[in-house]
Amino acid sequence: MAHDQLIASTFGFFSSGTWTIVRNVGVLLVLVFWIAIAVWVYKDARRRIEDPWLVVMATLIGLIPPFIGALVYLLLRPPEYLEEARERELEIRAMEDRLATRNLHCPVCRAQVEANFLVCPVCTTKLKQACVNCKQPLEALWQICPYCETPVDSPTAVHLADSWEDTPEQRRAG
Repeated sequence: MAHDQLIASTFGFFSSGTWTIVRNVGVLLVLVFWIAIAVWVYKDARRRIEDPWLVVMATLIGLIPPFIGALVYLLLRPPEYLEEARERELEIRAMEDRLATRNLHCPVCRAQVEANFLVCPVCTTKLKQACVNCKQPLEALWQICPYCETPVDSPTAVHLADSWEDTPEQRRAG
């Protein structure tokens, strides 16, 4: 008998006006959420995809299988916005232009100098070494002058190896 009353009360609840209102509000919320997801997919696709037909296809993928389509779109969408891609291309182009018109500056006073200057004309900082034979400016790492094939005299280095090779007894005696 308790079982019959439980079934009757459950059936009574589902046939009542309260259940109808709860069901209709729930269905309305699901529909509103579904439409909101479709609108989000459309707006996101417009910001990421240039081709209008692909935007429509992405929106349909996000709309037709409810809720699952948006997940599929999230997996397949382009990784960056069109605006970000354009900004990146502009930054790369600007860096390439800067490197192409590479302005040389003095490391001390930041005055603009030319590639063949031996000293800075503003602060007289020595920028490059001159070849002893042809007087052309040499880069710091060059071992030979590319203009006249004269070996480059490297600056004399301080030789510290002797002090490290000596034993403490030799240093005390010496």
